[in-house]
Amino acid sequence: MQVAVIAVGKVKERYWLEALREYEKRLSAYVELTMHEVPDEPVPERMSEADRQQALAREADRIEKLLRPRDGVIVLDIGGKQLSSDGWSQAYADLQAQGYGRLAFVIGGSCGVHDRLRKQATMRWSFGPITLPHQLARVVLLEQLYRGIRIMRGEPYHK
Repeated sequence: MQVAVIAVGKVKERYWLEALREYEKRLSAYVELTMHEVPDEPVPERMSEADRQQALAREADRIEKLLRPRDGVIVLDIGGKQLSSDGWSQAYADLQAQGYGRLAFVIGGSCGVHDRLRKQATMRWSFGPITLPHQLARVVLLEQLYRGIRIMRGEPYHK
């Protein structure tokens, strides 16, 4: 299965990069993984809703350039569906069975994701009612993808 992670912002810290590399290595036995970073928009402390929407739209433009017509698009969104690891494993199996050419996971920037990306989504997935830094969200995504695949295949994974 081809999997793309499309994320707003750049990961610079060594510890996040090492964690991402570890899960990329683990996942390489199961999926063809590509990671894409798109530039984030500058976000001042105080901005109007109109400015926020414009920033989200510019980030969405960049993300959409990386999406393909046959992608199953999974948007990480605080308002999305919350799943246990077993529930995610079943959702992943269901997505695989739908015949998408690739699963594309979208992680927004500090302002979230534009509504038009939510509307394009095959699935909106939430890691819960908390806000995570985008670097940590990427690590959690890769870990849950790996865990879900292992569960689906009946392979052991430390709890």
